[in-house]
Amino acid sequence: MEQVFQTLVDRTRAPLDVQGIKTILGGRRRLKTRPHKKRAAEGSIVVEEPVHNLTVFKVHCGYLTLKVYPKGEPVLGTEVVVHNAQALGGCRSLSSFPLIVCRLRGILERFHQVLSSVDACFIEDGTLERLPLPAQLGTTRVGGINFNQARMRHVVRAIVALSPSPRGFTASQLSDKVRSLTGQAESEYGSRRAAYDLKKLRAKQRARRIESTRRYEATPEGLRALAALLVLHDKVIKPLLAAVLNARSSPD
Repeated sequence: MEQVFQTLVDRTRAPLDVQGIKTILGGRRRLKTRPHKKRAAEGSIVVEEPVHNLTVFKVHCGYLTLKVYPKGEPVLGTEVVVHNAQALGGCRSLSSFPLIVCRLRGILERFHQVLSSVDACFIEDGTLERLPLPAQLGTTRVGGINFNQARMRHVVRAIVALSPSPRGFTASQLSDKVRSLTGQAESEYGSRRAAYDLKKLRAKQRARRIESTRRYEATPEGLRALAALLVLHDKVIKPLLAAVLNARSSPD
């Protein structure tokens, strides 16, 4: 299970933009009773056997924290921690405890879905050919998605990174994330451009608006496709092109 977990961390850490992984090394088990033996002399060297080597994968979403960690050989534990119950819509009274548990369960299930989609990503046949074609969103005709453009790749990276958020994300949050990835100014990529890019992704059923809100989320199928496009571009196409260029530039 530790090997499976470490592989999961390696494959999902970069797309989900997890900056740091907490590792707890050599936690020592505290004895319940003090052993009846002679105390060791001061300054002696003692070799302690660590009880566990625990790696915790955490994603912070405001007042909520989602984490994954191995719990022994056959078990992988996932948790959602609430730092302030107001993050769940004002459910703070004891009578709301069943509702809190229900909402936390939904958040945890969505987190599992996001991890599964990003870890085991794939695209259907014909997706690459259909993405650049224009599409229809309601009565509005929008342009296609050109993944060869750096702007659209940054948008896709930002959406994948924001996907664990239980409440989705706004166009402003998407533009902020894109600017943090690219270092652009607000005049270069603002919320208006983010809203237009979201409209193109919604027309392709890769993203959707959360009902009765101005917040958005990636669909499960869309998240798998977007993550797969990033893997293809970063791990397959770019290395192949670099290898071809190096082969052409090297002397015979």
